[in-house]
Amino acid sequence: MPTAILTGQPVPGSSIESELRSLGFDVHLASGAADTETLLARVPGEHRVAVVDARFVGHPHALRLGLTDPRFPLAAIPGAVTAQPAARQALTRAMARENSAGGGTVLAVDSLADRITAALDADGADVHRPELGSLVAAVPADPQARNEARQAVAAVDDEAVRLKSAVKARDGFVTTFFISPYSRYIARWCARRGLTPNQVTTASLITALIAAGCAATGTRGGFVAAGVLLIASFVLDCTDGQLARYSLQYSTLGAWLDATFDRAKEYAYYAGLALGAARGGDDVWALALGAMVLQTCRHVVDFSFNEANHDASANTSPTAALSDRLDSVGWTVWVRRMIVLPIGERWAMIAVLTALTTPRITFYALLIGCAFSATYTTAGRVLRSLTRRATRTDRAAKALADLADSGPLAEAAARGLRGTARRLPAITAPAVALLGGAAVVATAALTDFGGPWPLVAAIVYLLTSALAVARPLKGALDWLVPPFFRAAEYLTVLFLAAKADVNGALPSAFGLVAAVAYHHYDTVYRIRGDAGAPPQWLVRTIGGHEGRTLVICVLAALLTAPQFKLALTVLAVAVALVVLVESIRFWVAAHKVGAPAVHDEGEPA
Repeated sequence: MPTAILTGQPVPGSSIESELRSLGFDVHLASGAADTETLLARVPGEHRVAVVDARFVGHPHALRLGLTDPRFPLAAIPGAVTAQPAARQALTRAMARENSAGGGTVLAVDSLADRITAALDADGADVHRPELGSLVAAVPADPQARNEARQAVAAVDDEAVRLKSAVKARDGFVTTFFISPYSRYIARWCARRGLTPNQVTTASLITALIAAGCAATGTRGGFVAAGVLLIASFVLDCTDGQLARYSLQYSTLGAWLDATFDRAKEYAYYAGLALGAARGGDDVWALALGAMVLQTCRHVVDFSFNEANHDASANTSPTAALSDRLDSVGWTVWVRRMIVLPIGERWAMIAVLTALTTPRITFYALLIGCAFSATYTTAGRVLRSLTRRATRTDRAAKALADLADSGPLAEAAARGLRGTARRLPAITAPAVALLGGAAVVATAALTDFGGPWPLVAAIVYLLTSALAVARPLKGALDWLVPPFFRAAEYLTVLFLAAKADVNGALPSAFGLVAAVAYHHYDTVYRIRGDAGAPPQWLVRTIGGHEGRTLVICVLAALLTAPQFKLALTVLAVAVALVVLVESIRFWVAAHKVGAPAVHDEGEPA
């Protein structure tokens, strides 16, 4: 149980003690710095601890933001400071300084909590200070100031601010105007009944899976029900994040579940639509797989670009400046957010088209919309990369190398090509990745099934992939290397399965790409959570992108079409089992050991 140490002379009529208890703190009273240090030493090291001035006046939500957010080891607001176990030592040192003769810091006010915060700053500790906005948090020095602070508290509706802050500051048009106006109240309803964001996330997944099942019936009633349930699933998807912000229930496991389930819901729904279309005699599995490939590659573009420029220096360009100017014009903001077809717009389009049209029309619209948005966003990022003079760090190069997902074959070949790679121009990495990928995809698409040419192209692809990663990925356009690898692998599987022209090959390919895509998303979420890439044994076990591509081409050359379908199914199951078991093990273990909570405020494309 977290502990709050209330310091200083109690103020008659103050509600601070009851407010701290309502936030889950066990409250202890301390008369001064020496007493506070003694009580601090008694608090178990695995518990959160807070030091709060007894004269504090402010909104309960200001206290909640300052003292209960699990994402930050150290946090402070005026009159209060808190530390999680990871930062306990820093707080103890600062407290000891303030208990020494004369204290370690001189402030205009005599609040012990504020002096501790200043001591932490002096020590170079990273103290989070939440944006309070109109919320009040103060330590009045006299009765008149206390009265003024209380009047300021009464003038602002704490609950209204809390509800408003539960909604993302930056969201899509559909989410902002058609979902959030009421989903925030669902989030509050859930909070008051003790529901957790992870429970709501799970409910959203179950709803989407039921929607996929309805779509799989292939009936008009099933399609209508599927569209309605998909929207309901998205409402719950918004609600879980709003509940996390409303109640500050952030966690590493929750962030992973939210991101992973979003992909599982969307791709399961694609499969449901394809099954429903098949019941009506229309085979759209190639379209479903194409939609998954396109959507996943769009995300990889986002992830790679962001990681490449995460901590780049001199990170400016005329294109970025133009984008910033457009953001100051209200209507352009919403147009630009809708053009990229974020999850709200995308799911709304899928739901409406499912209910009113056919799966084939739904997939055509989805592919056209996603292709346009992918072209728009990628072109803008290429322009930014070419026009900015940015120096990219070793951390960025490492992240791009991890996202590349190179296996043992590419790594071995890359070691032999390092000398050659150093002598080549900076554009080499993305250029050879593109050319090698285009070669293997084109031969898979344009030659007959069972021929040797895809296998030859896969060997070329292995060599070009090795050359692409033979030196650190620090070039202006090197962030394109992982997306090129993803497109090459996924599209090769798609075209070889289509060329097999046997019933069930494309659904098997859909399963294999879904399993591999999960591995690639899992890599992204680990990097975002500062946990590093998946272990090398996992990457080697599943072969890396070039190894899997080579194996698929070998199987296509050696097996008959029915045997190839069976091989795809076996590979899909094997890859899914290995990556899922390792992923679940990692994230559950990270949650149990108290890994720093993360929360992504951005909306995935």
